[in-house]
Amino acid sequence: MSVSRRALLGGVTVGLVAACGGPVTAPPSPAASSAPPSSDPLSPSPSPSPSPTPAPPPTRAEVLARYGGQPAGRWGTDVPGVLGRLEGEEVALTFDACGGPGGSGCDEALLRTLRQHAVPATLFVNARWLAADPGRARELAADPLFELANHGTAHRPLSVDGRSAYGIAGTRDVGEVYDEVAANHQGLAELTGRPPRFFRSGTAHYDETAVRVVGELGERVAGFTVNADAGATFSAAQVRQALAAVGPGAIVIAHVNRPGHGTATGFAAALPELLGAGRRFVRLSNGVDHLG
Repeated sequence: MSVSRRALLGGVTVGLVAACGGPVTAPPSPAASSAPPSSDPLSPSPSPSPSPTPAPPPTRAEVLARYGGQPAGRWGTDVPGVLGRLEGEEVALTFDACGGPGGSGCDEALLRTLRQHAVPATLFVNARWLAADPGRARELAADPLFELANHGTAHRPLSVDGRSAYGIAGTRDVGEVYDEVAANHQGLAELTGRPPRFFRSGTAHYDETAVRVVGELGERVAGFTVNADAGATFSAAQVRQALAAVGPGAIVIAHVNRPGHGTATGFAAALPELLGAGRRFVRLSNGVDHLG
């Protein structure tokens, strides 16, 4: 880990909040040749066309030049550009792993329930949570049932002018927005071998310009439709009741970093009911890709 990234990981105090804040597709096949294939088994196969190389993300200086001084715009959990629900029938379960004072544990009981029912999920992991248990992070990254997404570097609300949420100070300018996203983006890319596709800030609060900066870095801001555990403060009965409201297209937010609370037991009770009602679950990327 670089010195600059270590600096970003330390020194930030956050609290537990209600919103805690919440795969790379194969390269395109070469275009088929209009000529019929040769019947000669010794003739060489045509060389495939190289896949286009994606453009590198902008540098910090480029983002500052582009967005510095722009007005923040609206502020909240559901501002323009935030993915709040899927448009199809599937449901996406998303679990935040906040790290730091918010908790660096791992809810094994919750993971067992998801695996028992073969229910996929998207795990939004913070850089501090990754640093606390890199072995666990590697295990989850290797499990095809899950995908890892970006939950920020220091778990801060994402603002270009220092707005706060639930008493947690947000990023103060465009440069800090970049740092909050980019450092953990790089860490996850190194861990998984692919850049993360989705981002959720600590507290899940944003302003409009911050959301656009996230898009510049190649990620999409993921909001939520149903808050299932209120920062892992709900009892099991409350989690089960919240999940009863899950309908087609819902994005559910809950937490995987606070074992011993009501989240795992609530999901263990609710998932068989939802599956019995015909709910189909997908990783967030599959739900978005399904819509083209």
